[in-house]
Amino acid sequence: MGKAQLNELPIPPAVRKHGDGVELGRIWAAGGNQHVSLASGVWEDPFNWGMMLVDLARHVANAYEQREGRSRAWVLARIKQGFDAEWADPTDEARGRLLD
Repeated sequence: MGKAQLNELPIPPAVRKHGDGVELGRIWAAGGNQHVSLASGVWEDPFNWGMMLVDLARHVANAYEQREGRSRAWVLARIKQGFDAEWADPTDEARGRLLD
């Protein structure tokens, strides 16, 4: 499959500039499901994944603010509501295996 068929997002310019970036993960919606590929061994302590997820939420809030003019605080609160709801009552169970 070619790049256009996968609808891949662009690599940020700073990553190309520095040349030492590590891709942490990819998330797709396909066939009505979520599919994930992770660089699971990049950090020894899972605490770092928590920090990354918070940073990711902040980037999402920035995107909503820039694209739709929504309040960053409101977007972050909605993200946390979704996180808490999914944590308390999962809609699906994460499955998968490590690939070579």
